Amino acid sequence: MSDIEVDIEAAGGVIWRVGDDANLEALLVHRPRYDDWSLPKGKLESGETPLEAALREVREETGLRCAVGPELIHALYVDRKGRRKLVRYWAMTAIDGRFTPNREVDRVRWMPIEAAIAKLTYNYDVPVVASLSTMLTHR
Repeated sequence: MSDIEVDIEAAGGVIWRVGDDANLEALLVHRPRYDDWSLPKGKLESGETPLEAALREVREETGLRCAVGPELIHALYVDRKGRRKLVRYWAMTAIDGRFTPNREVDRVRWMPIEAAIAKLTYNYDVPVVASLSTMLTHR
């Protein structure tokens, strides 16, 4: 990904599980600052790899410690301040932990994949969740 010129590098996870009704579900986060529904993600810290950042951000925003699966497609977009932002995502499953509302994320919601795609606030998140669905149905 080093050939993509960006201003901000970030990373996150698409946490998934098989729900009670055997449907695949994804976990979305609600950020009160923006009143949006999105995926847990955040900027890389100095010296941190994208995968390290993804695991840290998922833990900070959801309270979950996760096992990492395959890397999914990335999202490349211009943020609210006009900066080009690249977000790399990995499929993840929860190992343990528990969500506690915090200043960044006040709610999380498990949703069937199709409902999660419809609930996402930003169009650039849609292909990321769709790539998880494709990966899971072809495994």
